[in-house]
Amino acid sequence: MFFSLTHPDLIFLHAPSVYDFREKSIVYGPVSDLVPSTPIFEMYPVGFSSISHYLRKHGLHVRIINIALQMLKSRDFDAEKYIAGLKSPAIFGIDLHWMPHCHGSVELAKIVKKYHPDTPVVFGGFSSSYFYDELIELPEIDFVMRGDTTEEPMRQLVEAVKTGGDLAAVPNLVWKKDGRAVVNPFTNVPADIDQYSIGYNEMVRSVFKYRDFTGVIPFMDWTRYNIMAAFVGRGCTMNCVFCGGSRYTFENTYNRRNMAFRSPEAFLKDVRTISHLSRGPIFVLGDLLMNDWEHGETILRGISEMKIKNKIILEFYVLPPVEVFDMVDKYLDDYSYEMSVESHDEEVRRLVGKGYSDEDFEACLAAALKHDKCERFDLYFMVGMPGQTYEKTMSTVDYCRKLYTQLGNDKRLLPFISPLAPFLDPGSRAFVEPEKHGYILLAKTLEEHRQALLQPSWKYIMNYETKWMNRDQIVDATYDSAFELNRLKLEVGAVDEKTARDTEERIVQARDIMRRVDEIMVLPDEAVVQQKLKELKQEVDRSSISTVADKQELEWSVRQLTKFRIPHIIKLMFGAGD
Repeated sequence: MFFSLTHPDLIFLHAPSVYDFREKSIVYGPVSDLVPSTPIFEMYPVGFSSISHYLRKHGLHVRIINIALQMLKSRDFDAEKYIAGLKSPAIFGIDLHWMPHCHGSVELAKIVKKYHPDTPVVFGGFSSSYFYDELIELPEIDFVMRGDTTEEPMRQLVEAVKTGGDLAAVPNLVWKKDGRAVVNPFTNVPADIDQYSIGYNEMVRSVFKYRDFTGVIPFMDWTRYNIMAAFVGRGCTMNCVFCGGSRYTFENTYNRRNMAFRSPEAFLKDVRTISHLSRGPIFVLGDLLMNDWEHGETILRGISEMKIKNKIILEFYVLPPVEVFDMVDKYLDDYSYEMSVESHDEEVRRLVGKGYSDEDFEACLAAALKHDKCERFDLYFMVGMPGQTYEKTMSTVDYCRKLYTQLGNDKRLLPFISPLAPFLDPGSRAFVEPEKHGYILLAKTLEEHRQALLQPSWKYIMNYETKWMNRDQIVDATYDSAFELNRLKLEVGAVDEKTARDTEERIVQARDIMRRVDEIMVLPDEAVVQQKLKELKQEVDRSSISTVADKQELEWSVRQLTKFRIPHIIKLMFGAGD
């Protein structure tokens, strides 16, 4: 029955970026403006739900608890007391996927060990795979699971812990024997990933199974804006120099030599599941065309045949042939696009790893927006790229003005600009070979990054500079270009006057706060520094949300008033459905 309690074998815990963020005064700046989560990075990785789904199919029970979100929603939420009150599972799992969690994740592990000393703790995720040797040396961490597809190794690990099985037989696992690290063979890198799904149905069931709604919510505003994702594959065909999810990083850190694509049937099954649960947007995680046209068209045709009401969001990693936009329009009735071009400057793009011309890119934009059914095209630029100067960053706005002119001031074009912050991704080409790509690393080890996150503003947190811009220039270029881009979007009608005015005010306030923090940081007395930073706490918190763009600018429209599909959710309460 849906109301029967189940004791979990594995409890996943997701930590905030900085564990004690509610006490510390930190200007996070625009580091999360263009992602759904807040600067606390309360959005847990899809691996939590994918592993949960896979383990459930093999008779194991998994609970997800978003500690970061609980702390964010209520200042009265006592994370330590809550963890202490949990009944120990066979094993606790904590994600260290992207580096902004490197402080909170380790601090959370310390708390788990304080109250559950005999229960092992496993770390996993992209950053865990890179820093596995440092993590396994920490007394609060018993295991590190490496790789991008760890559903089966996690099943084997949980079974081994429960039964006293042979840990040496668990692939991809790093563990301790007699106090020394043991690194098992990194052999689980499956090419066939059809059996792995995000498992939204299992997430819904867990709400009733564990009497916990907040625990599985992926980010702060999800109940209002319930976007969900279906993933195309694992790995990447691109080799962007700054990215921890590039082909280079997958090969050298996650041991994946070739991208694994899900079959159209497996992908469409997830789309159908989402459409049964919600009428919110469905984000296609990954470029449908990274495999081939036939694969992408089969998926689009399948979505069309479902006749679902959800908006479909497609992202492009590579510049698609212009004919692709006709194909999308043929099959989809409600869709949008997004693409990260990083820079308008062709030389900067070449250094990044994206070598297409402005002319070809502009032809794609025109081809996409000639179709009335396309709701919008989100375009992302970045600050902190190789070869990028302050002047080149500012000329991004001039280029966007040119695009609007070419497109007749089409308001469906929505450009955004944000910094590569707070960290250059460990494992990326730029992190491994910084001098070759014009980067200067300011933090290299896990602990150096943990300490950096405690600094009072994102300028001091950043782990890099470039040969072309130091941290001060990156900050100035970010705020200045965002300020002018916001005014351009108002001018062409892409944002309304209130949105533009509010964004402008936030940028001005953020710059003022940054200036005041800089003035405090040069004071000679550390006690005075900490006191003055504490006094800025409320203003600092207000200046760290939607700094360079209103977060709701990122949201795609939902036509239906009722977002959740209650009858299907009720069926899941009683165990029906996969």
